[in-house]
Amino acid sequence: MKHTAVNPYLPLYEYVPDGEPRLFDGRVYLYGSHDTAGGGFFCLEDYVAWSAPEDDLGDWRYEGVIYRKDQDPSNPDGKLELFAPDVVQGPDGHYYLYYCLRMRREFGVAVSDSPAGPFAFYSHIQKPDGSVLEDAMPYDPSVLVDEDGKIYLYYGFASEMLGKKYGFVKSPGAMMVQLDSDMRTAVTEPVLCIPGEDEAPGTSFAGHAYVEAPSMRRFGDLYYFVYSSQRWHELCYAVSSRPDGGFIYGGVIVDNADLGLNGRTLPVCMPGNNHGGLIQAGGKCYMFYHRHTNCTSFSRQGCAEQVQLLPGGRIPQVEVTSCGLNGGPLPAEGNWPAAIACQLYGADQASMLDFRNVVRNTVPFITETGTGSPSPQQFICNIQGGTVAGYKYFVFSAALAVVTLWLRGTMAGALRLCLDAPDAPPAAQSPLELAAADWQPVTLTLPSLPTGTHSLYFCFDGAGRCDFLRFTFH
Repeated sequence: MKHTAVNPYLPLYEYVPDGEPRLFDGRVYLYGSHDTAGGGFFCLEDYVAWSAPEDDLGDWRYEGVIYRKDQDPSNPDGKLELFAPDVVQGPDGHYYLYYCLRMRREFGVAVSDSPAGPFAFYSHIQKPDGSVLEDAMPYDPSVLVDEDGKIYLYYGFASEMLGKKYGFVKSPGAMMVQLDSDMRTAVTEPVLCIPGEDEAPGTSFAGHAYVEAPSMRRFGDLYYFVYSSQRWHELCYAVSSRPDGGFIYGGVIVDNADLGLNGRTLPVCMPGNNHGGLIQAGGKCYMFYHRHTNCTSFSRQGCAEQVQLLPGGRIPQVEVTSCGLNGGPLPAEGNWPAAIACQLYGADQASMLDFRNVVRNTVPFITETGTGSPSPQQFICNIQGGTVAGYKYFVFSAALAVVTLWLRGTMAGALRLCLDAPDAPPAAQSPLELAAADWQPVTLTLPSLPTGTHSLYFCFDGAGRCDFLRFTFH
């Protein structure tokens, strides 16, 4: 029997953004950066890996730490963070981990006999003369080992942000070099594959220019280049019949706040930087991405959605959901953590558009207590009047009669449960008179409820603030 899968797909105490899914020997391996709950910067932890059977993407197994910051000879004290990695299997059967360190204009390569690691330092990417490849901002490596044995490295950061902070020269867009079979030597000069914002006018990429997060895949005869655009929160794709150029903009696959989906202009949750990759597994195709927690850009968690590969290479934009890799709606029975909300916003949704400057106490957000302890606890905090916590999707049975929420805080008003839309007539509602430092049950009785699949919206009205731990179907 398959395990139930939710978003985020890893345990709620785990923060692995920039997810690159790879299929090796019937298992999907997930590689990414490693954030912390409430961290003060990106990628503070060493690399870890998780894996799951390709036919049961709810059954994730922790593979442990696969590479430490201090293993790179350029970082012996481990003070520099490991940014977004990628892993591929080389022609020799070994597995190669590609990465970059903060403030270092170079790519590192580590090697292992197993996709689960551990990996050992192998080399830095170099030119044929042995000098380090540092052209056009080495950042966010993505590697393709093509069917003909040729190996391609894609990379680049096309924003002034890091240049101003660290004195780097930004990339003109997504760059590509071909690697030798040794997996470390660039045998061609960097060429531009996807234009950045300065290069995009007059091309199909205008308005959705490359900024970071390249991820290359080949499906059939087409090459799919996924990247984060100048809008940061959307993952776009481009398609070509060859791996070294000729890419045409395809569209947005996923936006981590559903912006642009069916014309949406207000975020359904906190937007922010985005990074991920495509994978075909178990006969289906999935897009991995990440969400933001703790009202910061430094505590990101991996999510995923099933996508469609249509004729001609088109991929329609998908919505963010709570059921992600489950293959269908979640059962409306038993306990569910509040932190699997795929929609979470307050009375002023528009304020989240300026996501880098959101004032922490003005919006609801997912947070954690007990970080580092055996049992950290994740929940939604700072709920105020006008807050909506939404979940997509649940399938209901006629036997369902009661939903209980576990809340704490001080709040006086009303609680509504709406189905299919937050402004729909409430399926259940209750006065909310809360004054509790510990978690307390608040029960909603459902006088009548249609069966079938629905999205759920818990809508809070009134004065005060509260936190939301979990909800239970009876």
